[in-house]
Amino acid sequence: MAKDDLVSIDGKVSDMSGGGVYFITLDNGVDIRARLCGKMKKFRIKVVVGDRVTVGLSPYDPTHGLITHRFKT
Repeated sequence: MAKDDLVSIDGKVSDMSGGGVYFITLDNGVDIRARLCGKMKKFRIKVVVGDRVTVGLSPYDPTHGLITHRFKT
């Protein structure tokens, strides 16, 4: 599975958990778990509760995703 295979959906960070797990509420109302992608970890991009983000969802497991972009507010 490559990063190109992910389905991109926008959402809002609703909660954070230990171990780098974020709980995201998508624009369609679905709640999922997500982690930061490698580039966001590399460049130390901080994501906090309330941020708008783009999440890449796997077609095999739509309950887990990767945060690929944080929108500036």
